[in-house]
Amino acid sequence: MDVDEGTVAFPLDGEEAQTWYRVTGELRPGDAEAPAPLLVLHGGPGATHAYLLSLTDLAGTRAVIHYDQLGNGRSTHYPDRGADFWTVDLFVRELHNLVAALGIAGRHDVLGQSWGGFLAQEYALTQPPGLRALVLADTAASFPDFVAEANRLRALLPPEVEETLRRHEDAGTTDDPEYAAACDVFYRRHVCRLDPWPDEVVEAFAWIERDPTVYHTMNGPSEFHVIGSIRDWQSKDRLGEIDVPTLLVSGRHDEATPALQKTLQDGIRGSEWVRFDDSSHLPHVEERERYMQVVGDWLAQHD
Repeated sequence: MDVDEGTVAFPLDGEEAQTWYRVTGELRPGDAEAPAPLLVLHGGPGATHAYLLSLTDLAGTRAVIHYDQLGNGRSTHYPDRGADFWTVDLFVRELHNLVAALGIAGRHDVLGQSWGGFLAQEYALTQPPGLRALVLADTAASFPDFVAEANRLRALLPPEVEETLRRHEDAGTTDDPEYAAACDVFYRRHVCRLDPWPDEVVEAFAWIERDPTVYHTMNGPSEFHVIGSIRDWQSKDRLGEIDVPTLLVSGRHDEATPALQKTLQDGIRGSEWVRFDDSSHLPHVEERERYMQVVGDWLAQHD
């Protein structure tokens, strides 16, 4: 399988940032008969493309494009920028810039996972003329609702784990290794239930540790202690404006719970939802074979 890696210049505040990308398969932007390329939006905010590399399984039928969002992975980092810089609009503009630079503005599909699903919704709401299909994976239409569901799941953790989390949050010591270990109990239940975690998932988390700027600024110290700049984000009152075929996917044990999927399904006309019963937040690795079958077949229906 052909793999092409490179960077795209992104004009930004009088300077030029670089967005790193990877194309797996043959990108045929001028061929209207070719299946639409799939552009993959990673989560975090602050992770990288690495944990979504399993989606290259779909590259046998269509080009699959991964990229690292600004501030993450191999793209340009800005460790000294604050909340006024790290906005949803910044990442929407970066995505439009990448689509144009790759020559696929006329025809493409988008899959957004977790925070990438927030970004995918905002991108779809700009009504890009070449967007053919949208996959919203393990995501929500409201960050407050997402946090409320995460905290509902957190309340079901062993009492000593909850006590550790609460103690460090109250003390402002969420950088303590004990807090990280308590968070890991939640993550093993509701983020990825495989043991051990695949290397690419470990690598994506490692990038947040290497440069936590984006995650800490926009989200906060953990999935359920959200104090960052996107804590109030929501699209619930705008979902009816998304007018492309939309597939929702999530896991039975997902922190993006069924209640969150129902809001999306009710709001986006004609959307479909598929649940993966043996998965949590990463069914693309937890139930990889079935996931690729479901998503691949659905995309093929809309080529």
